[in-house]
Amino acid sequence: MSLVATPLCRRYALHKNIVDRPDDYLKPHQKPIPYLGGVAIFLGWAAGIVLALALFAVNPRGAEGAPDPSLDAILTFGILIAGLGITALGLFDDLHLTSPLVKLAGGGVVGVILVLFGLGDDTLLLLLRSIGIDPGDLPHPLVFACSIPITVFIVLGACNATNLIDGLDGLCSGVLGIMAAGFLVLAVYLHLWSRWDPLDVQRVVLSSAMMGAALGFLPFNRNPAKIFMGDAGSMLLGLNAAVLLLLFAKSSNTVRWMLGSLMIFGLPLADMLLTLARRWRNQRPLMQGDRSHFYDQLVDRGWSIKRVVRVSYALAAFFALMGCAPIVLRLRYVVPLYLLVIAVVAGLVVKFKMLRVEPRSSEPRTVASG
Repeated sequence: MSLVATPLCRRYALHKNIVDRPDDYLKPHQKPIPYLGGVAIFLGWAAGIVLALALFAVNPRGAEGAPDPSLDAILTFGILIAGLGITALGLFDDLHLTSPLVKLAGGGVVGVILVLFGLGDDTLLLLLRSIGIDPGDLPHPLVFACSIPITVFIVLGACNATNLIDGLDGLCSGVLGIMAAGFLVLAVYLHLWSRWDPLDVQRVVLSSAMMGAALGFLPFNRNPAKIFMGDAGSMLLGLNAAVLLLLFAKSSNTVRWMLGSLMIFGLPLADMLLTLARRWRNQRPLMQGDRSHFYDQLVDRGWSIKRVVRVSYALAAFFALMGCAPIVLRLRYVVPLYLLVIAVVAGLVVKFKMLRVEPRSSEPRTVASG
């Protein structure tokens, strides 16, 4: 569906003059490029989920005698609504350039929608157990109230991380497609290992839908790109990643699979932390677009766009492979392995001086963040 819908969306965007115009700073492409790729990604993503609903849905939740495999129809419907909401928010920003605060508020509403449909309503318990604290018998209203901001934070973090990595032709769609493959490996393993976990099929479906939507769009987004996904596509893929992170955190042996899924999401997460740290060191607004991203720094040092994208794919594959390590390693080995990976990444950031303070004369002009 994504592969078929992308050229149709491109044709419509050109007809309506819905294009991303270049500048000489954040948008160095040579000519206007049509938007609406996010709509094609949403159609592909939603098509996969709707097909899964038709094949595997069980309603009401928890009904006895449910076939195996089964899909929670209520939760899946809520994820579809949240996906539609985040796509609409991103599309509105693509067309009208909303402020960062409006985007944050809209993302927060989407996070609340997920909680209301039953995903992330117990995030507080999962967080406490992951750090070795027994929550005991905390009142449900307290757990629910405290879980909402945690879930919203996860959703906003994932959506913004994928939005920030959407800066070069084919970068976000390829990286997210690779990440989805990593999520899918974990999801399939958990399903084979624990057939009666009701969330198994949910994770497999969302990983597959994310991978198909991203990779179906990629042929039209490779350098030189024929269409951009815009915030509509990047934020939707980020939302799907956030949902998967929450779902893996709800699996048995929570810490093991939660760490694995976070490692799979490692490249966008590392880029977001690097970008925020560099803006802070250079005393720039954290929400203002600039060229602090690792891929921008590589391009500014003379690397070609295609080379940077290939390296990014390799890094994404490395993080996905490391994220699948809990399949073969116990938690006591996974933790030091991941600490080593973090130390190596931090060492590379220092070695290549990606956190350097720039002269004040190089401060960027005020431009809209893409």
